[in-house]
Amino acid sequence: MSPEEQTKSTTVEANQSVVKTQVPVEGQAEPGQLSRKPFLTGLVIVVLCLAAVVIFGIRSRVQAESRLKAATDQAATPLVEVIHPKEGAPTEEIVLPGTTQAFTDTPIYARTNGYLKAWYFDIGARVKKGQLLAEIETPELDEQLRQARADLETAKANLQLAGTTANRWQFLVKSGSVSKQETDQAVDNLAAMKATVDSNTANVARLEQLQSFEKIYAPFDGVITARNTDIGDLIGAGENTQPEQLFHMAAISVLRVYVPVPEVYAPAAHTGATALLTLDEYPGQTFHGRLVRNSDSIDTTSRTLLVEVDVDNPEGKLLPGAYVFVHLKLPTEIRSVTIPSNTLLFRREGLQVGLVRDGKAELVPVKIGRDYGSTVEIVSGLTASDSVILDPADSLISGTPVNVTAQSTAGGGQ
Repeated sequence: MSPEEQTKSTTVEANQSVVKTQVPVEGQAEPGQLSRKPFLTGLVIVVLCLAAVVIFGIRSRVQAESRLKAATDQAATPLVEVIHPKEGAPTEEIVLPGTTQAFTDTPIYARTNGYLKAWYFDIGARVKKGQLLAEIETPELDEQLRQARADLETAKANLQLAGTTANRWQFLVKSGSVSKQETDQAVDNLAAMKATVDSNTANVARLEQLQSFEKIYAPFDGVITARNTDIGDLIGAGENTQPEQLFHMAAISVLRVYVPVPEVYAPAAHTGATALLTLDEYPGQTFHGRLVRNSDSIDTTSRTLLVEVDVDNPEGKLLPGAYVFVHLKLPTEIRSVTIPSNTLLFRREGLQVGLVRDGKAELVPVKIGRDYGSTVEIVSGLTASDSVILDPADSLISGTPVNVTAQSTAGGGQ
């Protein structure tokens, strides 16, 4: 076979092998298709992973923002401590402080000038009305009185002479022996002498009245509470100087007690009501008194009604100026609760307290009964089940969300 024939034969075989290679077998994928499937699968997986990462990131950010908002809201909500009012027993009486005063209390001054000659009663002495307490020696006044009496006698003598002269001239004028002018002068002189006698009489009476003040008498039944003079003291009646107090007296058979009654208890303070008085120096002993009058007006500063209680003191056990407790019976029972003083809010609308209801603050008005210092009695506006805010902020308003601390306790009556 020639070389050309061998070449052709080789070319034909190669072409046949190529044709055989390119003919696909039935049921078998082409080579290009086999290489694209893993790529698409990987791409889908990558896309899903990216989507999962994005979704997770967005969700985490939303949750973080939600937690931050919740923490911010919680931090912005005030944290308060609450207590529950302590329920008190029905109030049948109120106990109010007071100070006893003498029914009559007066200083005793001198009404004439001189020197103290003698005194007869000292402090603590019980005296009766009209009893002699002291005597004043008044030498100058005595001399003035003697002179005034002498002037009065002279004036009376002149009056008698003027009367005789006037009568004589009136008789003579009828016969024309004297002139009408001279007769009128005699009559006028008689009238002047009468006026002089009256003046001297009044002056004598004045000096005698001053002389009567040499003796100092008790103006009422009572006790001497002060003696401010002694024998030989110069006594001034206060004409040109400040008068001096010789004695001080007090009537203690009946004592007065002025008591400011809170406005809420004013109905119990009616005239004629009975009252009991107790003193620390007489434990277990009571003294009976009565309400004799009240001011019929509420003091706008203290919101109280001033009443006067009179108590009999025949044995003198009660002393003026003593600190007493006045027990007043109430006409009806008043139920009250007690809360600490640091729960009160003083607002323009009046006295209020803050309560926690449904997670929010609510301001309610209240009325105070008795003030115990660290605690106060509330007679209206609160119940024992209320949650009262301790130490409320001045800026607290109704509707403000609040959180209650875990340390909040029940019972605010400590």
